[in-house]
Amino acid sequence: MKQYFVYILLCNDNTYYTGVTSNLEHRMKEHDSGKYPDSYTYKRRPVELKFFNTFKDVEEAILFEKKIKKWSKAKKVALINSEFEKLPNLAKKKF
Repeated sequence: MKQYFVYILLCNDNTYYTGVTSNLEHRMKEHDSGKYPDSYTYKRRPVELKFFNTFKDVEEAILFEKKIKKWSKAKKVALINSEFEKLPNLAKKKF
């Protein structure tokens, strides 16, 4: 059965990149080598893998990736640090 990975990278400019792949090791090599010059991470190398989660369903993985991409940096950091109890409060808007 195929596995899919949603992952978060820390870029050298202290930003985060979130992606989805079916081969995490291969995709990390592509990020590290700068295989795609037009990609977000190309000029932000080196990158460091900070988080990944596995999925059996590609659609589920894509939905989770899209969700994370909308999150604030603070919420991504809480996920990376396994501070799951902080996630609901970080989702609330401050008026």
